[in-house]
Amino acid sequence: MWLLVLAYLGGVLTIVSPCILPVLPFVFARTGQPFVKSGLPLLAGMALTFAFVATLAAVGGGWVVQLNQYGRWLALVFVALFGLTLLLPQLAERLTRPLVAAGSRLSEKAGADARPRPGASFLIGVATGLLWAPCAGPILGLLLTGAALQGASIATTLLLLAYAAGAATSLAVALLLGGKVFAAMKRSIGAGEWLRRGLGAAMLAGVAAIALGLDTGILARVSTASTGGIEQALVEQLAGKSPRNSTAMMAQKPSSDGAMPVSASTLPVEGKLPPLDGAVQWLNSPPLDAQALKGKVVLVDFWTYSCINCLRSLPYVKAWAEKYRDQGLVVIGVHAPEFAFERNVDNVTKAMKDLGISYPVAIDNEFKIWRAFNNEYWPAHYFADAQGRIRYHHFGEGAYDESERVIQQLLREAGASKVSDGLINAKADGVQMAPDNNEVQSPETYVGYQRAEHFVPDTSLVPDKVSSYQTPAQLALNDWSLDGQWKVGPEHATASAPDSRIVYRFHARDLHLVLSPGADGKPVRFKVLIDGKAPANDHGMDVAPDGSGTVTEQRLYQLVRQNGGVQDRTFSIEFLDPGASAYAFTFG
Repeated sequence: MWLLVLAYLGGVLTIVSPCILPVLPFVFARTGQPFVKSGLPLLAGMALTFAFVATLAAVGGGWVVQLNQYGRWLALVFVALFGLTLLLPQLAERLTRPLVAAGSRLSEKAGADARPRPGASFLIGVATGLLWAPCAGPILGLLLTGAALQGASIATTLLLLAYAAGAATSLAVALLLGGKVFAAMKRSIGAGEWLRRGLGAAMLAGVAAIALGLDTGILARVSTASTGGIEQALVEQLAGKSPRNSTAMMAQKPSSDGAMPVSASTLPVEGKLPPLDGAVQWLNSPPLDAQALKGKVVLVDFWTYSCINCLRSLPYVKAWAEKYRDQGLVVIGVHAPEFAFERNVDNVTKAMKDLGISYPVAIDNEFKIWRAFNNEYWPAHYFADAQGRIRYHHFGEGAYDESERVIQQLLREAGASKVSDGLINAKADGVQMAPDNNEVQSPETYVGYQRAEHFVPDTSLVPDKVSSYQTPAQLALNDWSLDGQWKVGPEHATASAPDSRIVYRFHARDLHLVLSPGADGKPVRFKVLIDGKAPANDHGMDVAPDGSGTVTEQRLYQLVRQNGGVQDRTFSIEFLDPGASAYAFTFG
C-alpha cells in the first residue's frame, strides 16, 4: 500500500519539473474550451505517448531478468544513473533534451491554433507526453527497473497505474485552475528540486553500499547476495507462512505422515493445476505453461536447496523424472527460498549441478507460485493428471511407494502404454540418506534471534551487536549456547573473532548445520568435537575424522553421522577464522 502511495505522489510531483513548464501555457490556453473537443483529446494524446515511452523502457529492460547476477549489476548501474539525474538537474536536462525539444516544437505548432480543434489538442497531448516521460524518468525509471528485475506482475502494473494517476491528477488540477497554478508551480520548483536531489543522494548511497558488499551494514541486508534480516523478513512475508511452520514441522514427522489418505485406485480431483507464470527465472527449461504441459502428467516439487527434508526426497524425485519421462511425466521443481541467500540464482544453479538435477526448475523468489498453490511446506509434492487437475498431494518426506503408484495410475489414465508396476529403489547417501526417525529426539533449531529456541543462558542473547558469550558448564538435551565473540542477527549468528564456538546437546544419528563463509566469500576453517573429542568414525561428510573442515559456500553441511549406538552427545564447532555465519541445525 505504501509503495502505491509513494508512486502516486511521485506522479503528482512530476509536474513541478522545469522541463514540463514549456508546454503548460498551451495546456492552460485550453482550459475554457469544450472538454470533448479540447480536454479529452489532449489527455488521450498525453496518455498514449506516455504509455508508449514507458512500454519501450519496460520491454527494453525485461531482458535484464535473464542475465541473472550480471543483470542485477547492470540494474545497479541504471539505478545509479537515475540517482545522478535526480542529484544533477544539468545531467537530466542533457539526457532528456531530444524529447523535450520535440515536445516543445509540437506544442508551439499546435498552440498556434487556439480554436477548439481535436487535432490540435491531441498534438498538445502528444507533446505533453513526450515532455512528461523524460521528466518522469528518474522516478519512473526506478519502477521500470524493479519491473525488469521482478518480471511483469500485477503489482508492477498497479505501481505504474498509481504513478500515471498522480501525473493525471496534477494535470487535471492545472487544467481546472489554469494560470494561477502555473505561477504557484514556478515558486515550488526550488523546493521540488531539493527533494529530488535528496532522493538522488539516498539512491547513490544505497547503490554504493550494495556494490561494495557491506553485508554487516543495514543497506547490505537488501542485496541479493546478503542474508540480512530485512530480506529474510521479505522472504517470509512473500511466502505468507513462517519457514518454521514448514521444514521444522516436517523434520519430526514419520515417513508416512503428510500423505493424503486415499486409495491408489480412486484419486479425487482436488482442483485445477495453478499457472506457473510467477517465476523470476527458469533453469533447465524455457518457461512452462498450460499449453506446454497439455496432455502431460505433472509432478510439482516445492523445495529449497538448504532444506534437509527436501534433499532427502530428491533421490526419489530424480528417479521418477528419469524413469517416467518418456511415458509422459513432467517433473517441475519450484525453488522457494527459506533463507535470503537462496534467492541468489547462481547459488541455486550450482546446487542443482551438485545434486544432479536435470529437470526444469522455476525460481520462485517472490513466492507467487507458492501462493497460487496455497502451499505451506518444504518439501511438498503435487500430482496433476493429463487434464491439468491435481489428483494427489504429499507433504514432507516419505510415502514414496504410494506416490509412485499415483504416477503410474495417472500415466495409464493419460493413455501411456507399458507403464511398469515396479517401484524404484532410490540410492541415497550422504545428507540424502533417509533419517533414523526412531532416534531423532532433537528438533530443527534456528540460530538467529528471530526464531531461536532453547538458547542458554536465555537472558544474554544480544540482538544486532557484537557481544561476548560464554557456554555454561552443562547443557540439557536440546539446549545450545555460544562462546566467544558473536553478532546475532534475525536469521543467523556471525562469528566476529577467531575461536568462537557453538555448542549443542543433541540426540540423533546425524547433525547438520546451514553455514555461510565471510562476507568476502573467503573460506572459514572450523573444528568439530563430540563430547570434547575428535569425531573419528562419527564424522559427517563435510568433516574429516580429526574434526577439521572448511566453510566454502552458503549451504547445509553434514557435521556428524554416528556409526555406533545413538545417544545424547555434546557437539561443538569452533571457527578458527572470523566471518562465518550459522543459520539452522537439522537432524536425521
